[in-house]
Amino acid sequence: MTSTFSYLPPCNAAAAAAVSSSSLRHYFKPKVPALSSPSTVPFRSKTAINCSSPAHADASVQTDFCFLKKREFVFSAALPFLLILHESVEVFRAEAAERLDRSEDERIREEVRKVVTKGRAPGLLRLVFHDAGTFEMNDNSGGMNGSIIHELNRPENKGLKKSVKILEEAKSKLDLIRPVSWADLIAVAGAEAVSICGGPIIAVELGRLDFGKPDPEGKLPEESLDAVGLKQIFSKKGFATRELVALSGAHTIGGKGFGSPVVFDNAYFKILLEKPWSSKGGMSSMIGLPSDRALADDDECLRWIKEYANNQNVFFEDFQNAYIKLVNSGAKWKS
Repeated sequence: MTSTFSYLPPCNAAAAAAVSSSSLRHYFKPKVPALSSPSTVPFRSKTAINCSSPAHADASVQTDFCFLKKREFVFSAALPFLLILHESVEVFRAEAAERLDRSEDERIREEVRKVVTKGRAPGLLRLVFHDAGTFEMNDNSGGMNGSIIHELNRPENKGLKKSVKILEEAKSKLDLIRPVSWADLIAVAGAEAVSICGGPIIAVELGRLDFGKPDPEGKLPEESLDAVGLKQIFSKKGFATRELVALSGAHTIGGKGFGSPVVFDNAYFKILLEKPWSSKGGMSSMIGLPSDRALADDDECLRWIKEYANNQNVFFEDFQNAYIKLVNSGAKWKS
């Protein structure tokens, strides 16, 4: 920033000696708007310019010395304003970036909401689990990285092409303005699927990068695992037994026999306690997956099944926290 002054007196050896602090206050009239708050940097415009040079110096040396002193004075006077301007610009940039991020987040969510319906919710939530579920802590591989779009022909991902096709509609519109990663889009879609079915509202952080190629095979938990096997594989992914049980509650939607297929509630846990598959004959034997039924036969898992069956609010809170952890597992973030 350049400060403008109304008049600057000539500077030579004789004139410099006659300059006083009072005359400087008369000559130097900074044309800078008043600040709303005082600067924390000392302002030294009341200090007189001392152009004194060694007595033996010739006229040219005296003139150069006085010029340098004058520049030093002007710089010291302008320094507070330069620092304030710099701080103001940095604050403006930070606030503008924050507003852009909030606007970007809401734009992504708005487009996702346009394609998410209760009927589509189970498939979109399953898409999240199959993308993020490949995470392994020991080598920090897999996780929420959008690789699922390259893995749709695997047997365990049967039926997910439809869910990807649904999100392609939202992604094509978003990419026209600013590209969005599949990882972010899937994470948001799963959260919206839970919400639209009456579950908790989940705030998903954005900024994930896509991996661009498939994750290794055999990383997802198998449907035939017993409770011990489930706890072991979830532990390798960084999840405790409580989180395993909470995330399993996602099966409350999707037509697996745990209450309404489009209502996200704690019916899953209530039905696990009833064990309807134990009765002979009828459709009750088809309720849930073998891995669901295994949870009800494990004492450690049963503790949390009872807790969630008795208190839906606790289930919602635990599911929300576990979901955020799931969609952040293995994610690579924009710098």
